[in-house]
Amino acid sequence: MPASEVPDAALVASARDGDSAALTALIARYSPKIMRFGMKMCRDEEDAREVMQDTWLAAARGVRDFRGQSSLSTWLYSIARSFCIKRRRRTVGEPEHLEALDELSEDRSPGLVAQQRPDDAAAAREIELALERAILALEPSYREVLLLRDVEGLSAAEVAEVVGVSVDAVKSRLHRARAAVRARLAPLLSDEPRALPEATCPDVIELLSRHVEDDVSPALCREMEAHVASCARCAARCDSLRKVLSLCEVSPLPRVAPEVEAQIRAEVQRVLNEPRGVVR
Repeated sequence: MPASEVPDAALVASARDGDSAALTALIARYSPKIMRFGMKMCRDEEDAREVMQDTWLAAARGVRDFRGQSSLSTWLYSIARSFCIKRRRRTVGEPEHLEALDELSEDRSPGLVAQQRPDDAAAAREIELALERAILALEPSYREVLLLRDVEGLSAAEVAEVVGVSVDAVKSRLHRARAAVRARLAPLLSDEPRALPEATCPDVIELLSRHVEDDVSPALCREMEAHVASCARCAARCDSLRKVLSLCEVSPLPRVAPEVEAQIRAEVQRVLNEPRGVVR
């Protein structure tokens, strides 16, 4: 079976027993995702790289105690988040510019840009960077839930486990984060009328966000669909939120340099080979 198809649990067990191929597969599978999460949380590529490396070392030290009660991705994101928070506490303010995000090239951004015709590449890049800026503009508590749920694909329950709050709190933050990102991107994504919704219009953005989380009853869903079918303004707003969610799903993974992966493998292997009880 190709390494890409081996379940996480089997790879973890093999890596714990000294299988270097399993360790390589795990690091290749999750390093770009951890790096992407770190870049968007830390707003700095170098910090994100260090978060990724620290995450793997911490995971290696705790892997003997990892029993699979949580998914591997939930466990790794929990560790990465803790390192992001530590870096944020040590830093006075966050950089106002996008370090590496403004320098995305096609080989590092296989998402929208690579799928567009050449004459559409500039527009796709503009949307991609606008999404990055909109996410980075969120407060960290809102940013992290949107990243974990809509970019990294964790369930709301898994996000709650990573963040350490209730599922209801996750969903509340998620609805606000989605609305804020959509508002920033709307001018690029649709021909949405500039006028505000009528007083009789429901909050279709929150309703649609709740619908994505299966929190809207069938009756309310039918009411919303009927209203959207008759209201061009609300239809455009819903369409722009759907596009934002689709863009989040295809957010490009950064390229982790082979030499960085090699260094991580060597350090993780060293930690795994240490006898129990060794503390560094």
